[in-house]
Amino acid sequence: MAKEVFMPKLSSTMETGTVLQWFKQEGDPVEVGEPLLEVMTDKINIEVEAYEEGVLLKRYYDEDDEVLVNGIVGYIGEEGEQVPEETPGAEDKTEAESVPAAPEELSRAEATTGEAGGGKDVRATPAARKLSRNQGVELSLVQGSGARGRIHAADVQAAADKQQVRTTPLAKKEAEANNVDLSAVEGSGSYGKITRADVTAPPVEEDLHSEPLQGIRKVVAERMQQSASEVPHVTLNTEIDMEAAMELRAQLLPVIEKQTGQRLSVTELLMFVGARALQKHPDVHASMTNNRITKQSSVHMGLAVATDRGLLVPAIRHIEEKGLADLVAETKRVTAAARNGSLPGKELSGSTFTISNLGMYAVDHFTPIINQPEAAILGVGRIQEKPVVINGEITVRQMMAVSLSFDHRIIDGAPAAAFLTDFKQMLEQPYQLFV
Repeated sequence: MAKEVFMPKLSSTMETGTVLQWFKQEGDPVEVGEPLLEVMTDKINIEVEAYEEGVLLKRYYDEDDEVLVNGIVGYIGEEGEQVPEETPGAEDKTEAESVPAAPEELSRAEATTGEAGGGKDVRATPAARKLSRNQGVELSLVQGSGARGRIHAADVQAAADKQQVRTTPLAKKEAEANNVDLSAVEGSGSYGKITRADVTAPPVEEDLHSEPLQGIRKVVAERMQQSASEVPHVTLNTEIDMEAAMELRAQLLPVIEKQTGQRLSVTELLMFVGARALQKHPDVHASMTNNRITKQSSVHMGLAVATDRGLLVPAIRHIEEKGLADLVAETKRVTAAARNGSLPGKELSGSTFTISNLGMYAVDHFTPIINQPEAAILGVGRIQEKPVVINGEITVRQMMAVSLSFDHRIIDGAPAAAFLTDFKQMLEQPYQLFV
C-alpha cells in the first residue's frame, strides 16, 4: 500500500515549509533513510528522508512551493500502484482565495467554463497557480482539464500561448505613433492590461539583474518584517572602553591557541562576558510565546552569521557552563558548519539571546532587530581609537559602541539599562568576572 510523504513540522511555530529541491524523480527507487527532498522554514534547511522502501510514485509540489506542515508532498509505494492525481486535501489546505474574473470578461468566462468565474472558487493545482502568476494569466478564464474542471499547469500554459495583448485605446495609439512593440511591454493595469503610461515609460536597462525573493533570503525577510512590525523595539546605546579587555585577550591568545588550535576572537570574548551578565539579569534573559513570558536559565547564545545563502543564527548552547577554550572551539565549529551548509537544523533554533557583531566592518553602531521570540539582541560596532577624558585628562583609548534592542512588552527600560551597565563594567574591569 502506498505511503504518504509529509511536510515535517520542525518547530512549534512552524506553519509552512518551502520545497527547495527534490533528490528523486517520479519512478525512482527509494530506500529507507535516503533523502527525498530538501525543505526550509525558520532559516532551517533540512533533508526529508524516506521512511518507506519502494518507488517514488508522485510529487505534488515543485521547487519554491510552500506547503502546510503535515501536508502530503508525495507518495512512495510499489511500481504501478495507483495514487491520487492531485494532493489530497489540497483544495482545503493549500489553495489561495478564489480569483474573480474581470467584469468585461465575464461573458468570455461563461462561454469557456459554463458558469460565471466571479461567483465560483477557481479550482487549480499549486503549480498552475504559480505559473499563472508568472505568465499573467487570469485563472478564472482558463478551461481546466482535470477532475471536476480542476486547472493544471498545462492548461495555464496553453492559455498563455493563446493570450493576446490587452491594451487600452490610448496605449495602442501611442504605440503606433512611436513604433513600440506591444508584445514586449509589461502591462500595469488590471489583469495585465497595457496602459499609456506603460508605453511611454523609460526602457529598463538591459544590464539590470533581478531575481525572485526566495530561499533563506525570503525567510529572513519575512521574519525581520514580522519582528519589526509586531515587537515594540527600544534601543539603548553606550560606548565601552576596551583597553583592559583587549589586553586580556592578548594574554589569553597563546594559551587558548595552544589548547584548541584556534584564536580567541573579540566576538567569543563578548559572548563569554554576555552570558555572565545575563545570569545576573534574568528579566533580560527571557522570551515570549503565546503571550507567556519565560525567563531562561541556561544561556544559549545566538550568533548572527553571514553566509552565501543569507543570514543564519546558530545557537551556542550552555555558554554559562563553558570556559573560554571550550567556547572558542564550539563557536568555531558551529560557524564553519553554518557557512558551508552542514549545520543540523536543531542547532539553528533555541537561542535565548543574540549577538550581532559588525565590528569587522566600518560600522560604528547600528540598531539590530530582535530575533523572536527572544527579548533582546546586542549589536556590536567596530573598535577604534578615540580621545576620551579620564581623571580630567584627555587620553586615547580603544572604544567600542554597542546597541541593545529589547522588546518593551517583556523588558522595561531600567532592567535593560542595568544589564547593559554590568556588561560594560565587566569588559572595562575584567576582574569582575571572578567576583
